Amino acid sequence: MERPNQYRHLDESEIKILLRNGCECGNWGDIQVAEGFNAERIRNVAFSGINRLGVFNDSYIDTAGLTVETGIRNAHIHNCEIGSNVCIRNIGGYISNYKIEDGSSIINCGKIFVEGESAFGNGTRVAVIDETGGRSVPIWDRLSAQEAYMISLYRHRKEAVKTMEHLIMEYVRSVTSDRGVIGKNSILRNCGTIQNIKTGPGTVLDGAMKLVDGSVNSSREASVYIGSGTIMEHFIVCSGAVIEGSVVIENCFIGQGSLLKNHFSASNSLFFANCEGFLGEACSVFAGPYTVTHHKSTLLIAGYFSFMNVGSGTNQSNHMYKLGPMHQGIVGRGSKTSSNAYLLWPAHIGPFTFVKGSHYRNLDISSFPFSYLVGDDSGSVLMPALNLANIGTVRDSLKWPARDRRTDSKVLDKIIFDIFNPYTVGKMVEGRDILRELKSQREDDLPYYMYHNARIKGSLVNNGIKLYQMGINIYLGNVLMKRLENLELVSLRETVEKLAPSSDKGMGEWVDISGLLAPKLVVDELLDNLERGKNSSLDRIERSLDEIALSYGDWEWNWANQLIGKEEGKPINTYDANDLIRIIDRWKEDLSSIHNMLLNDAAKEFSRKSAIGFGMDGDETARSIDFKEVRGDFETHKVVVGLKERYDEDMGRADRLIEALRSL
Repeated sequence: MERPNQYRHLDESEIKILLRNGCECGNWGDIQVAEGFNAERIRNVAFSGINRLGVFNDSYIDTAGLTVETGIRNAHIHNCEIGSNVCIRNIGGYISNYKIEDGSSIINCGKIFVEGESAFGNGTRVAVIDETGGRSVPIWDRLSAQEAYMISLYRHRKEAVKTMEHLIMEYVRSVTSDRGVIGKNSILRNCGTIQNIKTGPGTVLDGAMKLVDGSVNSSREASVYIGSGTIMEHFIVCSGAVIEGSVVIENCFIGQGSLLKNHFSASNSLFFANCEGFLGEACSVFAGPYTVTHHKSTLLIAGYFSFMNVGSGTNQSNHMYKLGPMHQGIVGRGSKTSSNAYLLWPAHIGPFTFVKGSHYRNLDISSFPFSYLVGDDSGSVLMPALNLANIGTVRDSLKWPARDRRTDSKVLDKIIFDIFNPYTVGKMVEGRDILRELKSQREDDLPYYMYHNARIKGSLVNNGIKLYQMGINIYLGNVLMKRLENLELVSLRETVEKLAPSSDKGMGEWVDISGLLAPKLVVDELLDNLERGKNSSLDRIERSLDEIALSYGDWEWNWANQLIGKEEGKPINTYDANDLIRIIDRWKEDLSSIHNMLLNDAAKEFSRKSAIGFGMDGDETARSIDFKEVRGDFETHKVVVGLKERYDEDMGRADRLIEALRSL
């Protein structure tokens, strides 16, 4: 807030004007004003406690086109510091213990007050994943998905978690105050009770029913909107979020760019960047980036999710009615559920899995990414790798970056969007090897195999091995080509030398810490430093996570380089040009196969069956015309066009590299 150089007491003429305008105060000496103060802009106001008032000489045009003068009318102001050109009108209760920054507008509201000391939602413990509180996370203004992931899921690193929680509580103490803040140019209108709330600049609270103990961290670049009928207690809302339509929130963190609307309710849950919650319910949910649930009949409970698309009627059980609601579920990034899908916790679902039907046994299929999990009369049927040939997976890769609503210059969550990466491809290798092991256990083919309570049809084992191998080959070929394209291909010896890893960082297992893909050893190192007191501040933890995100490309190559050596049976520094060309040729072959599978899958959306119900009251010609008008056609659909263009571009890249390698 831009403050005047000094305040002064009211003079006699100003007090007379205030009295004439219906104002009252037990002691006019408790009011200080900025130079240029205009007492005519203060009408029907009761003052109590110590107050400071800015300059009120502007007016503005509201959304209905009316000119509104700044100043204070029809209000009770207690212990407040009110900036310049603030507009306060028609306060049914009072405004107490607040600093209201320049240009803000508060109209037709009830009570706005701070009671005692408050940290404004900071330090609230959110009982995430485990409803009984065993994985609770203390929230703070700049909590990232990665910090919350480590605090909630790395309880085996007790000292590191304890250190992070201690640092957060230090921050909580630093922001605890007996005075709230309404940020610069904020708008509060038609609100009920606002208690122990602080807001950032540009906040809009429009018809909120009740907000208690929270921070609304709006910014000039990314304002927060909280709309009609909302009831929120013990919360933090990050920049760019929108919450409206009678949403009910208790003990929650809402991340940047998130949307909660239309009677959605949530308790003890964390929602990180770009999540969407409409109509349904969330309880003890860790909703990593891009978790989306849009349906009234949907319940998410006691689970970890990210990049998740939740079908209508999806449900889980975390309570066996024995020792309490203590069970949990882990669902890997990019997974989806069909309508009425049900999962019994505990369960661990692999990344990019499509879950259909009901599953009444505890499943661990975390080693099988890009799969279908279907519930039928026989139980849970696992179809490994089938999602690799699903056009929806391609659409996902395009939609997530395009739907990033974060406009703040400072983003909290570190997100790597690559669908094929060391984490998911590492899971492909794991899944392929498990399928090979299952098959090797019997000489004859079985009708099905059992794996952790899931049935795998014998006919799908070979298919899963084949698809996983194709996915691995496509990934390795693509990473190799990107690396070669960044080199000046002068000689074979120099090329092979430059393909060598820059370090051993990236070797070994990778993990997905809620959107940030990282080598497990690097994450362990971060935790080790916390335990040794080296990352002794929240800023240092944040910088460490930023460094991991920035290093992704180099570390990814180090990992891929190692895997190429394992898959090919010899290290890359012993390769000749033919070895490199062979990897690219294999990439071309497998990419072509997957490309055709994806196109065939997309074509199903334009089949005759898909046209059922079109051309109402007309003949076949009408049906065809109606279908094309509504759906378009296969050849011109943007996803299909984009897929073909990318394929042609990639094939051209491969051919140019092969030609360059042959000339070495």
